[in-house]
Amino acid sequence: MGTPLLTKEQILAQPDEEYMNEAQLAFFRQLLTDEREELRERIDRDFQGLRDYEMPTDPADVGSAEEQRQSQLNMLEREKRLLDKIDHALDRIARGEYGWCEESGDPIGLRRLMLRPTATLSIEAKERQEQLERHVREA
Repeated sequence: MGTPLLTKEQILAQPDEEYMNEAQLAFFRQLLTDEREELRERIDRDFQGLRDYEMPTDPADVGSAEEQRQSQLNMLEREKRLLDKIDHALDRIARGEYGWCEESGDPIGLRRLMLRPTATLSIEAKERQEQLERHVREA
């Protein structure tokens, strides 16, 4: 059996020079894998629920039921996009690119990755992206 995974606190306590070492990569690989499995199970369960759903026969209930069904479909679409981001993050780990900003090449940071393990941009790069998006919307 391999080395036991470090805890979140142990990862955060490591010095900056240890950034994205093997222990940290193993921690995030497991975190993403666990999140992926939970998400897959939830998607499968929700999708099965939609498939098994029978439309009400009372016309007064049809509109409400259809609105609820559309809401569930939207949620499934968001979960599918998150699943794609998790797969992308796992690919980045396999390629040795995880934890590094796709735009600048700078470290994304352990605290940011703990909160959003699928992050691909540093906080600074993400803020620049959001400012640009706001500027484009206002123009």
